[in-house]
Amino acid sequence: MRFAKRIFLFLAINALVVITISIVLNLFNVRPFLNSHGLNYTSLMIFCLVWGMGGALISLSLSRMMAKWLMGVRVIDPHTDDPVLARLVTTVYNLAQQARLPDMPQVGIYESPEVNAFATGPTKRRSLVAVSRGLLQRMSQKELEGVLAHEITHISNGDMVTMTLLQGVVNAFVMFLARVLAFALSGTRGGNREQVSRGSYMLWVILFEILFMILGSLVVAAYSRWREFRADAGGAELAGKGNMIAALQSLKALQERRDPRAEQPSFDAMKISGHRKSPLMMLFATHPPLEERIARLEG
Repeated sequence: MRFAKRIFLFLAINALVVITISIVLNLFNVRPFLNSHGLNYTSLMIFCLVWGMGGALISLSLSRMMAKWLMGVRVIDPHTDDPVLARLVTTVYNLAQQARLPDMPQVGIYESPEVNAFATGPTKRRSLVAVSRGLLQRMSQKELEGVLAHEITHISNGDMVTMTLLQGVVNAFVMFLARVLAFALSGTRGGNREQVSRGSYMLWVILFEILFMILGSLVVAAYSRWREFRADAGGAELAGKGNMIAALQSLKALQERRDPRAEQPSFDAMKISGHRKSPLMMLFATHPPLEERIARLEG
């Protein structure tokens, strides 16, 4: 049932993205960018920007809803009678006030033995902080404060929006460069479309998009790792350096506890910690090693 819900949500969101972008392209009067005179660079640029940014922005606008559906996040009633959940909400609200957020974020919990937490939402006024049941059960109050301060700092810094814009720009550049180079290498002479091999053109587009997406992923991952260091520093200011270091040390001790059901690629970059990776794969990692993050704070 859970798998079927995820498939349905995936198809529904993709259909919404396609329909929305198609409408926007029609509003901009964007016609096919490959015509009898060659490439229409203006149409191609608009096409790539709309597709590259459009999908990213739609995903951002639906991020809270997707977290609730895909991760099974249950929003906690601020007036809950459960003392553990009430303390969680109070801690988040206190940290949000310290960070001067314009509105209190929603606070949620998802049922998973993994020890993790994440923040998401399209704006500072419409944000969500969610923690796993495993984190709530295994961390002390001081460690929990460090984790939550880290997530509140992500919201305060506008990291969800910045990551979305960066990914959208990368997507647009990948699409644009792939099509320009594919056109140049697909047998054109004199800019005559009749001499363009459609099969060759599409093959080059696919190959260049794969190559440029790999290179673009390196840029996005590098920014994401820098963003984690900055959130750690902000968390240390809000909750105290000792609490932030204690939280990271606890995560390091418990990071091998994994839950495949809670592993959603769209939210992994927003969690407080990732999984251990080989030195080569660290180039694509969204989180620095916990040892390095702890050393930065201690230093």
